[in-house]
Amino acid sequence: QVQLVESGGGLVQAGGSLRLSCAASGRTFNSYAMGWFRQAPGKEREFVAAINWSGASTYYPESVKGRFTCSRDNARNTVYLQMSNLKPEDTAVYYCAADRNHYGIVVNTWDYDYWGQGTQVTVSS
Repeated sequence: QVQLVESGGGLVQAGGSLRLSCAASGRTFNSYAMGWFRQAPGKEREFVAAINWSGASTYYPESVKGRFTCSRDNARNTVYLQMSNLKPEDTAVYYCAADRNHYGIVVNTWDYDYWGQGTQVTVSS
């Protein structure tokens, strides 16, 4: 069993930056593919970033490419999402997720086995 706890959300003005962290329990964290998703009110959960087991490979959708950077520190059992040039449309609850069955890039919500409780990010215009 893996538990994920996100932190770092908050209120920021458009153009600002935030760094989200996702702390994971469990000794096998460094073999899991990890991802970040977000969900705005009334909308489906949306993929925003994925990182492979080692951190050497990442993937982003066009909506955040060039503004968001995902990284991980396996020694600290932590995944990060650095968000810059934030826009009001980035406002959502952000979730991290872990996939115990894959080592590479995973983009689908249904492939992930463990989810955090989410952290709110609000971008004001």
